[in-house]
Amino acid sequence: MSVIAAIATPRGTGGISVIRISGEDTFELCNGIFTPTSTKKRPSEMEGYTCAYGKITDGGEYIDDCVLTVFCAPKSYTGEDVAEISCHGGIFVTNRILQLIFRNGAVPAEPGEFTKRAFLNGKMNLIQAEAVMNIISAEGRASHCCAAALKQGAIFGNIDAVAKKLLGLLGELGAWVDYPEEDIPEVESGEMLSVLEESASALEKILRDYDSGKIIREGVDTVIVGKPNVGKSTLMNLLSGCERSIVTDIAGTTRDIVEESVTLGDIVLRLSDTAGIRKAEDIVEKFGVERANAKLDAAELVLAVFDNSEPFNEEDEEICKRCEGKKCIALINKTDKEQSLDVGHIEKTFEKVIYISARSGEGTHELEAAICGLFGTDGLNYNEGILANERQRLCVQNSLNAIKEAVFALNDGYTLDAVNILIDEAENYLLELTGEKVSEAVVNEVFSHFCVGK
Repeated sequence: MSVIAAIATPRGTGGISVIRISGEDTFELCNGIFTPTSTKKRPSEMEGYTCAYGKITDGGEYIDDCVLTVFCAPKSYTGEDVAEISCHGGIFVTNRILQLIFRNGAVPAEPGEFTKRAFLNGKMNLIQAEAVMNIISAEGRASHCCAAALKQGAIFGNIDAVAKKLLGLLGELGAWVDYPEEDIPEVESGEMLSVLEESASALEKILRDYDSGKIIREGVDTVIVGKPNVGKSTLMNLLSGCERSIVTDIAGTTRDIVEESVTLGDIVLRLSDTAGIRKAEDIVEKFGVERANAKLDAAELVLAVFDNSEPFNEEDEEICKRCEGKKCIALINKTDKEQSLDVGHIEKTFEKVIYISARSGEGTHELEAAICGLFGTDGLNYNEGILANERQRLCVQNSLNAIKEAVFALNDGYTLDAVNILIDEAENYLLELTGEKVSEAVVNEVFSHFCVGK
């Protein structure tokens, strides 16, 4: 394979930038551009997992001081010879060194190509490779724990155990189907059913937590709605931890949608503070209300805010109607004031009703618990591993479907060669999941979502 190179750190001004190089001739390339000052050894003579301080030069012209770290094949991230150049973090100097590397024989790395080479060289399976990107994109403790568990082999261990059971059945069935003239005892259907049912149960358990895991990884599109002046913007600021929305006693202050990502417990809420929903005469406020209604319709979670200090009115009733059929939590705000709100209709409409004071923060923990319960994340064991994406879910689901068809075929008296075909299909889906038997198109699609330099 050709030598590839890319900047592995975010583009911008900072303390250092790291340029990663991988391929068979990596160290020879570094010999031509790096002069060590802390050692007499050239890059090609250095031992793996060692560093050297020196300078990068271009035809005798000094470019920058840097630290060169070498990783010798196969004990490197990609399984190839790898070098990392840590230089000063300026945009110009980093790009200058990268262009010098290209002129000396390297080619630009494609998105995810370093991890792709790690997969192709057997350093990790496809589930672990996808976990790398999830670790990078994790926005909270829970999403990081899920990704780290996958990287450590949590799901792979469970999938591999099922795959080995199926492979054992295929071996027994294959011998009996392919060599009918030999005196090979027929595989007991009861034994096969037991193995298939155990395998199906294991795959069902893996699939069970997928939707909740998706919430942990991707967050929840959440909208705050209510009539004007009920405390929506104060709630937005409370959850954001900063003055994100303007708060006044004047109704209709919020005209446009204010958005912010906030972490509540283990869930990231992609939060939108909207204009108060009412019949607006002002044309600008009217546009704001229309946008608020559109956000409410598209949201995965609605936080409907009601004013504890004001009587329930037609505008509150309209909010209740708009929330029907959606995942909603009613928030009775301003509990620090004397109650004038009749909450009877609200409690009949909403499954979850939380009493809060957005001004003081009272009720925040109850809101957090309600959201976790609503999306089923409160009972998740992140260390067991949760499927990371739709590709993985589909592989497991297809394998489970084939196993269930095999069980049906056995119970319905189908021939063993038909059962063998179904079990083989189930096994192939699991091998596609781990990358042990996967098309080049699938591999390319997986790594196309990675960032350059990883």
